[in-house]
Amino acid sequence: MRRFPPEFADLLSARGRRILKGTDPLCGSLGEGNPRFVGHSGIIEGRWSRDCRKLLEKTLGPILTRMEDPIPAGALSSMTENYAELLPKTVRASTALFGSRRSRAWLAAERNGLVEMLRSESFRAFASRLVGRPLRRGWGIQVLRYGPGDYAGPHNDHHPEDAEARDGYLDVHFSFCSDGVAHQWLVYERGGHLSDITSVATRGGLTAYRLPFWHYTTPLVARRGQEGEACRWVLLGTFLFA
Repeated sequence: MRRFPPEFADLLSARGRRILKGTDPLCGSLGEGNPRFVGHSGIIEGRWSRDCRKLLEKTLGPILTRMEDPIPAGALSSMTENYAELLPKTVRASTALFGSRRSRAWLAAERNGLVEMLRSESFRAFASRLVGRPLRRGWGIQVLRYGPGDYAGPHNDHHPEDAEARDGYLDVHFSFCSDGVAHQWLVYERGGHLSDITSVATRGGLTAYRLPFWHYTTPLVARRGQEGEACRWVLLGTFLFA
């Protein structure tokens, strides 16, 4: 595989194609009144999952930017009252910076076909099926790579200062794990508690979020002796409701 296909639909498994056609029970599962999160494996065809990860490693791996946002020292030392701690979002992972069309990451993602695929109409149509309502054009795209010890701390992805996003929006993620990953989990809110958990260490699995709501991603753990090979790539789109 030298390039991503021009249409996202070309990656889909049989179940993925049923979602795109609107005939799968998962369609509309993120609509109002339903849970804010769904996660399922096997949405991307198996052979594509392996090839996508290898292509991402080859073309984007060397030019990723590291994200390191640790717990601020003052979050502990400035406390004056017990049980009054405040924790901002913490994260450690790598990402491709798509903020400029002249960036190395954007140009590489254009050459390997990733931008075209993530901007394809079938990607927006797939996301729209999950939430059961139309989505705007001009959605955001991003690439993340988690290695051993990489994680994202508790956060809710709420943007109250943004009039277009403050009342909710949709994130759709697809994961491509290497064989060296032992586990990585998503913990998310249900009924006011961070009590639900699902594996995100999948090969072609889907996680989709009707944001905002509370969740976090646990540190990626490698299989013994495979720390240098263990990684999880994530392709994601961020969609505003039409």
